Amino acid sequence: MQLSFKDMQESDLPEVKKIYDWHIAHSTATFHTGPVETEELKEFIYTNHPLYNSYLILADGEVAGYCLLTNYKKRQAYDRTAEITLYLAPTHIRKGIGKIALKHLEDRAKQNGLKTLLAGITEGNDGSIALFSGNGYDKCAHYKNVGEKFGQVLDVVYYQKEI
Repeated sequence: MQLSFKDMQESDLPEVKKIYDWHIAHSTATFHTGPVETEELKEFIYTNHPLYNSYLILADGEVAGYCLLTNYKKRQAYDRTAEITLYLAPTHIRKGIGKIALKHLEDRAKQNGLKTLLAGITEGNDGSIALFSGNGYDKCAHYKNVGEKFGQVLDVVYYQKEI
């Protein structure tokens, strides 16, 4: 499988929405509980931003997912830190794409002068926890009972890596 990363443009957001809406309906990876509007995606997916980059992940030319860096908090003192996000299309999960995408984002974060990456993960999302912990991220926070989805009360854990 040949992987490539395409700088995300606003015109890519409908494709991103399909992937994100699948995760909304079928997983606890996001705490949205219903489909989002394309305009809503612009609140947390940046295009053409100098510090926080977003990418479509292409596998053999087909959209396999997306990944992005976004601000941790909207305060200038946090500009050395980014949240890292990765969503794969259901047909591309568990194919080794996550590790490659993670490396791509880490390299870009370093180029942009970022120093710390954070990943927020719903506890029980064992695949994501294994991805981040297996690639040098350390658990740094555990928020108990902060969300509820599909009739389950859920914890959120954060993993951190200094780059």
